[in-house]
Amino acid sequence: MVCAYDSGVTQTSLAVLGSTGSIGTQTLDIVRERPDRYRVQALGAGSSVETLAAQAQEFRPELVVLADDAKAAELEALLPAGTEMVAGPGALGVASGTADVIINGVVGFAGLDVTMTALESGRRLGLANKESLIAAGPVVATVRSTPGAELIPVDSEHCALHQCLRANDVDDRVSSLVLTASGGPFRGRSKDDLAAVTIDDALAHPTWSMGPKITIDSSTLMNKGLEVIEAHELYGIDYDHIDVVVHQQSVVHSMVTYSDGATIAQLSMPDMRLCIGYALAYPDRLDVPYGDIDWSTMNRLDFEPPDLEAFPCLGLAYDAGRAGGCAPAWLSAANEVAVESFLDGLMGWSSIADVVKEALDKYPGTPATSLDVVLGIDAEARRVAADIISNRFPN
Repeated sequence: MVCAYDSGVTQTSLAVLGSTGSIGTQTLDIVRERPDRYRVQALGAGSSVETLAAQAQEFRPELVVLADDAKAAELEALLPAGTEMVAGPGALGVASGTADVIINGVVGFAGLDVTMTALESGRRLGLANKESLIAAGPVVATVRSTPGAELIPVDSEHCALHQCLRANDVDDRVSSLVLTASGGPFRGRSKDDLAAVTIDDALAHPTWSMGPKITIDSSTLMNKGLEVIEAHELYGIDYDHIDVVVHQQSVVHSMVTYSDGATIAQLSMPDMRLCIGYALAYPDRLDVPYGDIDWSTMNRLDFEPPDLEAFPCLGLAYDAGRAGGCAPAWLSAANEVAVESFLDGLMGWSSIADVVKEALDKYPGTPATSLDVVLGIDAEARRVAADIISNRFPN
């Protein structure tokens, strides 16, 4: 629903799902900047009761949803009068059909339900949950054609590609997509250097402030590999024409090269609010500058190829993408289990890639014919990865 207020400014209603995480809180920053333009209709989170309740008290949404129904009573007692609550495993999906624009900042495979429901409802989806396209790209593709449905990527790299592609109206003249990677906290280190890195080391990202799972994925370059798969699903470009370069300044967020040799790039200082605002305002742009560059101090931009020996997860993602079917879903699920085990202190950082590779070797070659098939593959890959970890690292 779009509401016209007496001021003459049209407000856009938002459902911010994953509202207590990095993407969600930065979305709410934009609402604070432009309350005349955006109104929070729904908020949702997994289990962060106190933060979610504080957000509800500030923004007074019509609906608050919580995935963890065991904490429902605790949350309900903290909500403002007039705010409805829904709790349980499917609650986030319920909220994703309620507003003009849905921001999916849910972490991991749990965000797939939000993506599917938002697009099936004919809404605009600001997608920061890359697992939706990685795990279920062919299935999501079937609902992207729903009348009214729009998918605007919020990841900085895919938002950049969206802007670069928007600058040219001849799609068949795209030669290649180039995704940039900061290199994470371990840029320049060799495989031997990485043998004893700690959890704190891996969480110390030099550029972006993100949740722990995404930060670990950035340290292994799995995050970039998943983005390669996502770029393929979003833009239909073959894997042989999707490249990755390490760019430590994180100012060039992605590039598109066209058939005549011209390359168009999107540049800004690292600030996810630019990408979120792009999804909120599209096809317009916000009038609040996020990430603007002081060119008097920007004296160099460096690029180098990624080290696939030290960071094999990037190559594994290319392998899964080229395999097609449910292989990306299998990869993503196994990686989630491996990252969780690393964060729990059950194994070392270098073992993340080892576990994912062994799991990928066990992929059964299943085609992605339906959402139920993808859900089954996700569960099976998690079981396989957990078995690998328990065998490699017995208690």
